[in-house]
Amino acid sequence: MGMDEILVRDRVAVQVDVGSKKGVLEALARLIADQPEKLTSDEVFHSLMTRERLGSTGLGRGVAIPHGRTAHGDQPCGAFIYTKTGVDFDAIDEQPVDLFFALLVPDRCHDEHLRILAELAEMFSDEEFVSRIRACAGADTLFELLSAWPDRPRSYVVGHN
Repeated sequence: MGMDEILVRDRVAVQVDVGSKKGVLEALARLIADQPEKLTSDEVFHSLMTRERLGSTGLGRGVAIPHGRTAHGDQPCGAFIYTKTGVDFDAIDEQPVDLFFALLVPDRCHDEHLRILAELAEMFSDEEFVSRIRACAGADTLFELLSAWPDRPRSYVVGHN
């Protein structure tokens, strides 16, 4: 499953003005719930927050991948926010986070959830790619960049080991 199957343009926002971890998760929940997935923003927020309580999803270098599961929907969906300023997200390097990719996956998609998280971790460990993300001034350009990932051969194929 490629990023273009997880992310749609309406779920990408730049220059989002939030000041807290809770604010980021609420904004991401609203983006995901706005889609016709039959999810409320409260359900999405609760799922993201439940996972976050287990340990921060802040990877370091200004990136976090909050994620959760849902009993609703039939495929994974994501949302991306690039904030105006960095937010304290309890990242492992203790630095503020400004890039957030939220992932919500149906309960039954355990293996796919892990594969997508691995792909996201690979995406955000690519320093050149992250620099290109931060250079995007608008949501349209950012969506095009994210949905085109990877710009090189995939490291896995869904359904195969």
